Amino acid sequence: MKSNIVIPTKDNIIELSLIQSIHEIRGVRVMLDFDLAKRYEVETRRLKEQVRRNIERFPSDFMFQLSKQEWKELVANCDKLEENIKHSPTTPFAFTREGIAMLSGVLHSNKAIKTNIDIMRAFIAVYQYALNYAELKREMEIYMNKTDKEINDIHTILNVLISHKKELEKPRNPIGFRQNKE
Repeated sequence: MKSNIVIPTKDNIIELSLIQSIHEIRGVRVMLDFDLAKRYEVETRRLKEQVRRNIERFPSDFMFQLSKQEWKELVANCDKLEENIKHSPTTPFAFTREGIAMLSGVLHSNKAIKTNIDIMRAFIAVYQYALNYAELKREMEIYMNKTDKEINDIHTILNVLISHKKELEKPRNPIGFRQNKE
């Protein structure tokens, strides 16, 4: 397995902050509308407005609105949310990677294009991290299985040696002729 050493750069820091904005909801990695609005430097309500105007571009596998229960759970589990967002009366939209890509067709600014590129890179980084983790886990399982077999072999050999030593320690009958002294 190869390991990549990452030298911190401005891009890595941006990528890390983007990765921290990715949540897993309904088993899907998503970014929420208020995080995206901040990245695109627009108001959240304007972003939602554009999405609603072009709703046919956002099927349910591209974007969905969180239920009140999902929103409560996210607020309870995510302490990095701003206070005004936590107490918002409306639940946010959650955008999958495909939905975020579709946003570039709805938001027509240079900032939106650059932001989309950064976000796609962040999703790729999360995907690569997951792949690297899966590969490491697979290699560890192989190693542990191999190690278990080797440990069993060592245990078997030690048992044979111990039983051989016990045989050597038993009192032996002397060799040769013995006369009884009476």
